[in-house]
Amino acid sequence: MPTLEFKGKQFVYSHHLSVPFRELKVDAAKSLPAEGQKPSLDDNLIIHGDNLEALKALLPTHAGKINCIFIDPPYNTGNEGWCYNDNVRSPLMKEWLKKSANPVDKEDLERHDKWLCMMWPRLNLLHELLADDGVLFVTIDDNEQHRLRDILDEVFHSEDAFYSHIAWQKKYATSNDAKGFSTMFDHILVYRKSEEFSRNLLGRTAGNDANYRHEDDKGTFRSDNYTCNKTAEERPNLYYPVINPNTGEEIWPKKTAVWRYSKERHQYNVDNDLIWWGADGTGKVPGFKRYKHLLQGGGGTVPSTWWPHDFAGHTDEAKKELREIMEGKGTEFFTPKPTRLLSRILEIATDENSIILDSFAGSGTTAHAVLAANQKDGGNRRFMLIECEEYADTLTAERVRRVINGYPFSGNQREELFSEKITWTNFSKKSQKLLLEVEHIEKTKGAAFDTVKKEIKDGVLTVTGERKIPETAPGLGGSFTYCTLGEPIEIENLLSGKGLPNFEALARYVFYTATGRSLETVAAHSTDGFIGETELFRIHLFYQPDTAWLRSNEAALNAERVAAIATGNKSGKRSIVFAVAKFMSQKELTKERIEFCQLPYAVHRILGD
Repeated sequence: MPTLEFKGKQFVYSHHLSVPFRELKVDAAKSLPAEGQKPSLDDNLIIHGDNLEALKALLPTHAGKINCIFIDPPYNTGNEGWCYNDNVRSPLMKEWLKKSANPVDKEDLERHDKWLCMMWPRLNLLHELLADDGVLFVTIDDNEQHRLRDILDEVFHSEDAFYSHIAWQKKYATSNDAKGFSTMFDHILVYRKSEEFSRNLLGRTAGNDANYRHEDDKGTFRSDNYTCNKTAEERPNLYYPVINPNTGEEIWPKKTAVWRYSKERHQYNVDNDLIWWGADGTGKVPGFKRYKHLLQGGGGTVPSTWWPHDFAGHTDEAKKELREIMEGKGTEFFTPKPTRLLSRILEIATDENSIILDSFAGSGTTAHAVLAANQKDGGNRRFMLIECEEYADTLTAERVRRVINGYPFSGNQREELFSEKITWTNFSKKSQKLLLEVEHIEKTKGAAFDTVKKEIKDGVLTVTGERKIPETAPGLGGSFTYCTLGEPIEIENLLSGKGLPNFEALARYVFYTATGRSLETVAAHSTDGFIGETELFRIHLFYQPDTAWLRSNEAALNAERVAAIATGNKSGKRSIVFAVAKFMSQKELTKERIEFCQLPYAVHRILGD
């Protein structure tokens, strides 16, 4: 498979492996737990910190468990003011960055190299966090999408991991002041971890159902074409007469478009009343009855790679939504994504219990969409947001607080429900479909609003729901825990006693480094030090974050603890035991299928048996 080479790649290629693990520190004051509960790492998470380090911090608990990842990284337009400052352990890399300008701007001739150096380790960690049936969505524009596609192919180890390339129409009108062409869409690249991922179908709309206007005792149906594009010369077996039972007339297909069905299948259609001869039964050409209730997938529709703004929202809508929620505070420099865009991604890629990660969280749209989806279907989806900027609390988390609790708002709250550009040509062809679409919106969504307004202005048909909000817009409910990143878990600190991690943090760390698996829940404290297991190993840890204890005989693996480990090992799996010392030989331990790993020296990943 071809690979993309860029300046600094050899130095960042394995950089994600050297990033230190950090403990997630709960900030109770900034969290919003469920009523009567304490903030918990098992809840929705908003993490303030560098997303490279935050992603590494999630590995011990969530490696291979994230179902859907959405990221909206810097587009590298040269106008965003982003900085590349990863602490890569390379003198040459440090010298390059020392001499090169930061923040990255349009005058920086190496900005594409820096962007690729920034993205590479983050994409590797995201890939490790994805579940086998997980999927990644990345929004990007023309500045980097072609290079992003190349490195995603490499990070995901296969061109087959590429799943789709969606064009999202981010604007509803062209920019008259644009130089050259007016950019109307952004790219959304979709990559899956393995073939275990399969997308959901979308719900049907009134437009999908416009042709299902006939009904009999079996249900609602549409009339489908009974002929095909083959000639009588090509398919002589499909060129034969059929009889209209209502008129007795013998009907032949055109020689340039023969019947779609063989004589035998036609007779089956006749016997099962699957042929439509028009409302009065005197039609000159038969139609095949396609019943709505027999549609594949329950009638859902296959998502396409073209997402118009009336389907997935637009940037102007996103800005208005954010200003409304935040009352205009601190939103001047943001280019948020609309909640409708994220809602479509969730509809296609998640179920009621999915875990969704956004490591470039920005204004928190992903959390908003997750909460809205849960309210809609009663689901229990969880979000994890990571934001490095100082507004992680004042904007990202604050938006989520307001969406959960409701937010101050007085006046008419408007929500765009439908938008379609109208020309005489498409109106004459689609007028019935458009009217049905509007009627369907009024029936299904009208109850949530005081009024539903329809308007054609500047050639655009818009349907808007309006409701009077006297004081507070209603909240969606939910909760989250706000976290920051603690000091790096430097295992060598066990020697000095400085910055000792707590038991749970070290337990997750040693479990992940020994097995390559995440440990979501640390087992309850027991005499055998058991913390968790895989299908091959049982992992044990004897540790207290106390220097005096670590230097005492109590910290060592002794005969009593070995007996407890052997008694608890009903499965006969290999036991891996972490402790600072042992009072027994490895030969004695081997008899009990125990492998001793001395802290801090033997923290490593065990590959194979």
